[in-house]
Amino acid sequence: MNRNRMSSIKIAGIAAVVLLAVGIVAMVRRGHVPRAEASIFEPEALKDFKKPEPAELKKKLSSEQFAVTQKCGTEPAFNNAYWGNHKPGIYVDVVSGEPLFSSLDKFDSGTGWPSFTKPVQGTQIVEKNDTEFGMVRTELRSKIADSHLGHLFDDGPTDKGGMRYCINSASLKFIPVEEMDKSGYSQYLTPFVKAGLVKTPLHQTAILAGGCFWGMEEIIRKIPGVLKTTVGYSGGTMPNPTYEDVCAGATGHAESIQVEFDSAQFSYEALLDYFFRLHDPTTLNRQHNDVGTQYRSAIFYNNEEQKQTAERVRARWEKSGKFNRPITTEITQAGKFYPAEEYHQKYLVKNPGGYTCHVLRD
Repeated sequence: MNRNRMSSIKIAGIAAVVLLAVGIVAMVRRGHVPRAEASIFEPEALKDFKKPEPAELKKKLSSEQFAVTQKCGTEPAFNNAYWGNHKPGIYVDVVSGEPLFSSLDKFDSGTGWPSFTKPVQGTQIVEKNDTEFGMVRTELRSKIADSHLGHLFDDGPTDKGGMRYCINSASLKFIPVEEMDKSGYSQYLTPFVKAGLVKTPLHQTAILAGGCFWGMEEIIRKIPGVLKTTVGYSGGTMPNPTYEDVCAGATGHAESIQVEFDSAQFSYEALLDYFFRLHDPTTLNRQHNDVGTQYRSAIFYNNEEQKQTAERVRARWEKSGKFNRPITTEITQAGKFYPAEEYHQKYLVKNPGGYTCHVLRD
């Protein structure tokens, strides 16, 4: 398989300044809502984050996001993505994905910008003196990406500490509570569980093989209830195989995907139904142009319940009439799963339009 493959001033005293800033910062176009999907880096890579050069950021961010986060711009009040957002979840830095604020600490300040009483626990937001416009304010910046976020004021709710973190929507990406675990923010779920807004996820793990792991992951990771996907190698005998070892065909390993899912939302049986829909389980040691035992169809079960479910689902699909040849999918007890090299993980996210031979059939 050879392939080229993210201070204290009262609101009344700053109203005129805000209006002036909106007029001066022409790079922030009125009426354009920041793109919520513009986060660049995934949360698990945060510790290795390196801020991209400005030219690269301009490609990844909207003009508003770049102007606000990199040029200390100010977006229009009441005309931005999150000032009126009341959904539960967390807000992260649009550049790095660093967790910043929780909806549990969000309140309606009447200013037209998202306002929070405090950052999420463990977040270190940087405070700097801002003397522009002839007055002193406290600027807020993210620690990891050094993104301009907004300003800090002392006119917040007195019963919550009296502070108001006034933040530009363009600096933020919102992660709904139901997507937090899947997106890598599970450590921030506890307050939402205590508030009765979400149930604690019931984690289960499955290991599946069905051809090139790139295409499998790209489909499976988007399924509601799937929390995390990792591509790698399983089913063979060689310890710690490399991609080159597996491609040579002598390790016994198959290109596989390890799937962590919330069984309260999504059953193992439902996952296997997706599995049989997204690849051809009738071609022995082959998926389209990919040929070799590493491309075999296999279900690696972790316990007796998974084994029985896999056998039942395979038999049902065999009788379904969906295929004109016998199903060759093996059902084998799972051995050790070896994660593949980093460049393989979410390959089609990193390389849109890259090679895949998988499609989700009806």
